[in-house]
Amino acid sequence: MPATLLRIHPDNPPQNRIQQVVEVLRKGGIIIYPTDTVYGIGCDIHNAKAVERLCRIKGLNPDKANLSFICSDLSHISDYAHGITTPTYKVLKKALPGPFTFIFEASAKAPRQGGNKRKTVGIRVPDNTIIIQLVKELGNPIISTSVREDENTLEEYVTDPDLIYEKYRLLVDLVIDGGFGGNTPSTIIDCTNDDFELVRQGAGDIEQYL
Repeated sequence: MPATLLRIHPDNPPQNRIQQVVEVLRKGGIIIYPTDTVYGIGCDIHNAKAVERLCRIKGLNPDKANLSFICSDLSHISDYAHGITTPTYKVLKKALPGPFTFIFEASAKAPRQGGNKRKTVGIRVPDNTIIIQLVKELGNPIISTSVREDENTLEEYVTDPDLIYEKYRLLVDLVIDGGFGGNTPSTIIDCTNDDFELVRQGAGDIEQYL
C-alpha cells in the first residue's frame, strides 16, 4: 500500500495533522519529514522493529548504522548522552536549534542497535517547526537518517517532497510535504573528548558559537 503524502504548513502546522503523523509513528511506522537541512527518514526511537526496517530501507547494517536522534530541545540530551560539561552545554544552547549533529558518549538509556550497546549518539535539534512539534507530541526522540543516498552527489529528488514521495512511496508509511528542503546536510561535531572536533562540514558553522 502506497505511503500517505501529507502536506503540512511549515510555519503553522495544524495540530490534527501533527497528531496524524504521531499515530503512524506510535504504530511502528516510518516517516519522511522536513528538517532545517535535508529531508529526514525516521521512526520512534523505542520501536526496535521500526529501527531495523529503517536500516533495511537505507541498506544499513543495524549493528553499525550511525543514526541520529531528533530531539525537540536540549532536555532530551542528558537522557541519551553523558559526560556533557557546562562549557559544552553552553555552546549547544547557543547553536541549537540549528543545522548541527553533536556526537556524545551514549548513556545507559540510549537504545541498543542490533542488540549491541551504543558507544556514541548523534543528537539533532533541527530549526524546523514541523519536526519539533512531532517530537514534542510523540514524547520522545525520533531516530533518523537522511533521505540522501550519497553525501558527495547532488541529488535533485532530495529537495522536492513530490520526488521524494515517488522514490519512497512503497517503502515508507507517510511522507510529509513541508515545502522544499535543502541539499546540504548538517554539520557533524564530535564532542566525546570534551572538544568540538569537526567531522563533517555541512550547513552549520560551529565557529560562530565557540
